[in-house]
Amino acid sequence: MEKLIEQLSICIESGKINRNSGYPPQLKGQDGADEIARQALESGIKPSGILEGCMAGMQRIGERFGRNEVFVPELLMAAKAMNTVMEHLKPYFQTGEVKRRGVFVVGTVAGDLHDIGKKLVAMVVEGNGWEVIDLGVDVSTEKFMETVGQKPGCAVGLSALLTTTMVNMEKTVKFIRDKYPQTKILVGGAPVTLNYANQIGADGYAPDPQGAVHLLDRLAS
Repeated sequence: MEKLIEQLSICIESGKINRNSGYPPQLKGQDGADEIARQALESGIKPSGILEGCMAGMQRIGERFGRNEVFVPELLMAAKAMNTVMEHLKPYFQTGEVKRRGVFVVGTVAGDLHDIGKKLVAMVVEGNGWEVIDLGVDVSTEKFMETVGQKPGCAVGLSALLTTTMVNMEKTVKFIRDKYPQTKILVGGAPVTLNYANQIGADGYAPDPQGAVHLLDRLAS
């Protein structure tokens, strides 16, 4: 059973989705995350154990991405492999047999249409056991507020890639703070810094997806 979990973890880190996928080349023709997840469940491995194995793979690829050892395509393939396993685990989340770490609401702030960085963060956070609600791009303060109201106890991630839209990040943080003071707020994006996060009253700043995971886990503990 431990061998299956380790194989699954390797598939996640490598981005091996299923037997038919040709990526990565060194695993061509071998079972991928899809087949191994099914085998693990049929072998009696607990869904929570399967999730832990997947999270270990996502953590490794996330850390490698943070060290510039892999790049966006590799991270996307790992996220796709993880999503394949999530389809097998979905019934167990619905019954409560497998628990999420929390709820993470994420979006690119109003006036900003950049999506890739935010989407990467959403994928990696979900792969590490969180329920993710991705609001997309050009998200108004009102939409963030509405979603936080619907998901009590959630954490919020705000993304901006333009210095001109960072003012909307500050506005959204202020409004959430005023109405939902206990909500944890993370910010990120190319022009964003830790100093800016502190200045606008956010709870943290993450320079990369794995950094966001570490922050969320710390804030949720």
